[in-house]
Amino acid sequence: MLLGRVIGTVVPAVLVEELNATPLLWVQPLTRDGEPKGTPLVCADGTRMAGPGQMIYWVASREAALTLEPWFVPVDDAIVGLVDDVRLDPAQESD
Repeated sequence: MLLGRVIGTVVPAVLVEELNATPLLWVQPLTRDGEPKGTPLVCADGTRMAGPGQMIYWVASREAALTLEPWFVPVDDAIVGLVDDVRLDPAQESD
């Protein structure tokens, strides 16, 4: 799983029927320290609870397609949970 922060919403012009009830959110990937990493991407929100500013964790590829109902929908990235807090072990090195 990967960390990210919701930075916006996406409103598609055309959407496959299986995703009609699933919000699409614009997500900035984060390092384990909470710093931006890479370019933003679109995630299907399987929790249906995330919103702008929320820290989330997400999965990619096949795992993303398996997280939503109905099963195996055509998505590349999906939010699978909300993050309340991140606590790092000071003995571990950062990425």
